[in-house]
Amino acid sequence: MRIGIVLSQPPGYSETFFQSKIRGLQENGVEVCLFCQVINDEFTICPVIVSPRVSKNPFLQLWFFIKELVLLLPYVSTVIRFVKLERSEGTAWLQIFKKVYLNAHLLKAKLDWLHFGFATMALGSETVAKAIGAKMAVSFRGFDIAVYPVKNPNCYRLLWKHVDKVHSISDDLLNLALKYGLSKNVPVEKITPAIDVNVFKTSKEDEHKLDVPVFMTTGRLHWKKGLVATLEALAILKEEGVDFTYKIIGEGKEYERIAFAAYQLGLKDSVQFLGKLPQAEVKRELEEASIYIQYSIQEGFCNAVLEAQAMGKLCIVSNAEGLTENVLHGKTGWVVPKYSPYLLAEQIKKVLLMADHEKSKITQNAVNRVREEFHVQKQQREFLEFYGVTTKSEDLPQSAQGTSL
Repeated sequence: MRIGIVLSQPPGYSETFFQSKIRGLQENGVEVCLFCQVINDEFTICPVIVSPRVSKNPFLQLWFFIKELVLLLPYVSTVIRFVKLERSEGTAWLQIFKKVYLNAHLLKAKLDWLHFGFATMALGSETVAKAIGAKMAVSFRGFDIAVYPVKNPNCYRLLWKHVDKVHSISDDLLNLALKYGLSKNVPVEKITPAIDVNVFKTSKEDEHKLDVPVFMTTGRLHWKKGLVATLEALAILKEEGVDFTYKIIGEGKEYERIAFAAYQLGLKDSVQFLGKLPQAEVKRELEEASIYIQYSIQEGFCNAVLEAQAMGKLCIVSNAEGLTENVLHGKTGWVVPKYSPYLLAEQIKKVLLMADHEKSKITQNAVNRVREEFHVQKQQREFLEFYGVTTKSEDLPQSAQGTSL
């Protein structure tokens, strides 16, 4: 079987979701290639095919266009099918020429499945899979279904018509897709993110009795992560005499805005921006944390929260999309309504005042649940089933089947 995955760029070091998926497919005899807009020399797991170049120089762009048309000559029957499909959808000729060029790398592919890693990546390519004789799959991960359709109503009309199967990382995201027009007749599979539970496990007894509690968040410095609201909640605690250190791991374009918010709220000496860290250092920081906070405004699921739970950390999250499936309120952590810094502050205080045996019960529940339901081998099996790849579960190691977790 041959599967092509469409992404904007090859997965980075922290995007373990795609990397583990690709490896799991390859280990079961599936040929996998990526179709991306750029190449990353550090990514060597599978072949990467780059999309046609786009230039602002009209003469250079004309040359690229002519060159690509020549390369498409051996695939003229596929191109004709694509043009007919687009014409049946009412696409104007000028747009068709643009689409032929932009999808040239896909129109040359010989695949059984063409899987768009994000719904937005399928825009403008909705009929390509049918043209090349492949099935089309699409994934919902967060922004693409929770935010983009709000700004672009009806953007997925053609996608809903041509998609053969849908993958969602959470029930909430799937429900949003149904709200925006996805037919209930389209086959759907929920496959959540997963982590390597052999890497993210605590190496020492969890410390609940630090003199000064350490709070921690990992994620891009972006409005979606709700970091300003988190700082507002922590400012409330500060005013009430609660001393703490808050560590933020990650980088992003909104660093100045968030750092200024910390300054204005009187938290400059209590907040540490650690920037982007390698996995080993993230783990070390997690080991020292008292409470992990993910008070996001929008969140598909969040691997960082899974990692924190696997490390035996007390986790407090918002009710944004998949976080309510990631953390079970009162059982494996706590869920607080978003946009409510006062409620977040109250929940943090309650957790700090909990008896040690109550904290231990919550963290053990979280560890057990992550190790049983969110390990990489389970995710890999589910993707094999998603594409209809036959494999024998007894060939997998016991840890992959969940029996030793």
